[in-house]
Amino acid sequence: MSEEMKREAAAMALSDVRSGMRLGLGTGSTARHFVDLLGERVRDGLDVLCVPTSEATDRQARDLGIPLSDLDTLDRLDLTVDGADEIDARMNLIKGGGGALLREKIVAAASDRMIVIADASKLVDTLGRFPLPVEVNRFGLGATERAVQVVLSVHGAEGQLKLRRTAAGEPFVTDGGHLILDAFFGRISQPEALSTALLDIPGVVQHGLFLNMCNKAYVAGPDGVRTLVANETRTGS
Repeated sequence: MSEEMKREAAAMALSDVRSGMRLGLGTGSTARHFVDLLGERVRDGLDVLCVPTSEATDRQARDLGIPLSDLDTLDRLDLTVDGADEIDARMNLIKGGGGALLREKIVAAASDRMIVIADASKLVDTLGRFPLPVEVNRFGLGATERAVQVVLSVHGAEGQLKLRRTAAGEPFVTDGGHLILDAFFGRISQPEALSTALLDIPGVVQHGLFLNMCNKAYVAGPDGVRTLVANETRTGS
C-alpha cells in the first residue's frame, strides 16, 4: 500500500477523535501516519492525552508535542487507534509484526473502543496466513518453545516455529525485554481455543491474537477507504 493510502486511512480514524479524549497510540507504519496527523491537530489546539504502545511511538509523539500519560495514571482510555497484520470477517486480528504486541494489547484492553487502520491486503477470511507472534520470557526459552510447538501441532499449524531475529541475526528483543516466537499456521480454525492454550504455557507472556477487541476498521485500497463496523461494511472516500 502506498504511503498516501496509509495516510488516507489514518485521516479517517482522526475523524473519530474529539477534544478531551484519552487516546491509545498504536505502533507501525500506518499508525505512524495517524500520530503525525494527530500532532498537526494538537498544534491547532486539539486537547487530548495519549498513551503510546511502544518506545518508538513515544518518541514520535513527544517530538510532535502530543501530551502523553500512562495507564498507571489513567484508568481508562476512550479510544485506541492502531494497525493490524490481519483482519478476519469477525474483526479479529493478528498483530505484533512490529514487535509491540504486549503493550498494544494492554492499551487496547484499557480502551472503550479500538479502531484499526490498515490496507486491503490485511483482510482475510480466516486468520493465520501472517505468522502469529508469541511473546515469551527469556528464561526457559527452550522449554517454552517446545510447549508452544505442542500447541501448534494440536491446532494443525502448517509451518514452523521460529525465533524472531533482527537483520543482524541477533534475537529480536521487545520493549519489555522479551523474545518473540513466530508461529506459521497457514490457517487458524479455532482462535479462541488457541489463545487459551498459548496463555496456559508459563513462559508465554502474550500472543498476537486480538479477539473481540476491534470495533471499527478503516481499510485503504485503490478505490478509497472502506469502513468496517461489526458486521456492517460501507465505502468511504
